[in-house]
Amino acid sequence: MPTVVNSEACKDERSALLAYLDAQRGGIRRAVHGLTEEQARSAPSASALSLAGLIKHVTQAEADWTRKGQGRVDDWPPKDALAKFEAGFTPTADETVPVLLERYEAVARATDEAVLALSSMDDTFESPRYPWDEGGTRTWRWLVLHLIEEVSRHAGHADIIRETIDGKGAFDLVFETGAMPEPDWSLMEG
Repeated sequence: MPTVVNSEACKDERSALLAYLDAQRGGIRRAVHGLTEEQARSAPSASALSLAGLIKHVTQAEADWTRKGQGRVDDWPPKDALAKFEAGFTPTADETVPVLLERYEAVARATDEAVLALSSMDDTFESPRYPWDEGGTRTWRWLVLHLIEEVSRHAGHADIIRETIDGKGAFDLVFETGAMPEPDWSLMEG
């Protein structure tokens, strides 16, 4: 739980799903707060993942799924799709943290706009088959839940990587960035 989702932001299913997705996006964005470019690109844990690479990946994944939901499917041969997926974890020299964050914000806005424009979360689309996904008919509800799952998984990776870099945990960053005020811990005493 990087931040508490405001219950007032959850007026209906659509707004609740988007609020929870945005809370997870925030965990990814905050993970690079106050780091140098070198730190954000480092892979200090047992994994080859870096924070910058995670931002690039979740941005690419969200953009790809939103395009699929809108019926704009990239018709990549499976070998090329796998190469694109693998390259999606490695930022190029010109993909600095500010560039990646700006791109992530733009993709998030596009996803939110697409979801808000739907007639129903039951609207469907056809997802192509990949080695890692059987494809088929999906609803937009499934798409947004999948994005929440995807971003949450990588927000957890980001927590571990960030803590390995400088010891700061998710809550440290939540309070440091003002995403949520630090609670009165004295209420837990007694």
